[in-house]
Amino acid sequence: MLSSSVNTNVGAMIALQNLNATNTELQITQNRINTGKKVASAKDNGAIWAIAQGQRSDIGALSAVKQSLDRGVAAVDVALAAGETVSDLLLQMKEKALAATDESLSSAARTALNEDFQALRDQIASVTANAEFNGVNLLEQSATGFQALANADGTSSLTVSAEDMSLGSTTVTVTASQGIDTLSAAQAALTDVDESIDNVSGALARLGTKSKALETHTTFVGKLSDALESGVGNLVDADLAKESAKLQALQTKQQLGVQALSIANQTPQLVLSLFQ
Repeated sequence: MLSSSVNTNVGAMIALQNLNATNTELQITQNRINTGKKVASAKDNGAIWAIAQGQRSDIGALSAVKQSLDRGVAAVDVALAAGETVSDLLLQMKEKALAATDESLSSAARTALNEDFQALRDQIASVTANAEFNGVNLLEQSATGFQALANADGTSSLTVSAEDMSLGSTTVTVTASQGIDTLSAAQAALTDVDESIDNVSGALARLGTKSKALETHTTFVGKLSDALESGVGNLVDADLAKESAKLQALQTKQQLGVQALSIANQTPQLVLSLFQ
């Protein structure tokens, strides 16, 4: 039992200490509700904050990785679309070349077929020259391919090789000057077109495989980033339902503390009244 003294109000001191502790806890709870975080800065919990910052760094790096992969997917998809167009053009060229191997063709008919063949040939040159995304063209003669980032450390990458589909390349063996204006030229062109069709099909298959690999890795990076985000949330985010309930309890405790302090402050007056 506390003794009563007019010099030292022990009860008031204890009540004030309890009220200050409640106010401090109430301030912490209010900050958590306002920010939505239980660890908003290093002073809240240095170890947890440092871990969370490291994870945030990885999340930011993975965002850059995903952007690199997205650009890679887009570049390959453009190459695929252009390559499929080249394949379609070659099929049409085969039809013209095959028709031109007919020995009974009139000169006018052969000339018309040759003009169609050359127009299709020139379209291939145009398609491959314009199959570009963000400065990357996988189908032109000078193409070297590209590397997309694969991890947050920048130590791994996914490589996509170029597939040269320019006229006269090892893939499209039809040359920029090739025609079908004679029977022998038509026969030679038919051989080159057939070879080109097979080569382009193989190149498209390789590009399709790379596109799928890039898309799969992009999905993985997205899931990894989401997992890290969730992990950071578990470390630093406040449980708002819990904090709201705690806030109400602390507000009640604060009111009681104020009343207790008020009562304790009246004790010296009660002691003095005994001597009146």
